[in-house]
Amino acid sequence: MSNVAIIQYEVRPEAADENQRLIEAVMSELNDQDPGGLRYVAFRLDDGVTFVHLVVTEDAETPLTGSSAFTSFQQGFADRAVPGTLSRRSATAVGSYGLSPAVAQRP
Repeated sequence: MSNVAIIQYEVRPEAADENQRLIEAVMSELNDQDPGGLRYVAFRLDDGVTFVHLVVTEDAETPLTGSSAFTSFQQGFADRAVPGTLSRRSATAVGSYGLSPAVAQRP
């Protein structure tokens, strides 16, 4: 069964481009290393400062913990983020269209 997490937060306006650059570095590293057991997409919303991440893992342990780019992303997160805006929720798919079966898998 897949574990699905939705993470949303806001960053300070002056940190938004840097946050995006760090996310892009994570995705680049994941594409290069292909750790398996992970589906991950991140969005920057139209306000320019809100980010939403959808993380699907096959196991409770996420392959992100072994990513040096993800470690770099996390290191400065508290400085970039607006306090009190971080939300991490577990989710269950109830339907999908055009998404990977790993994302849409029901328990």
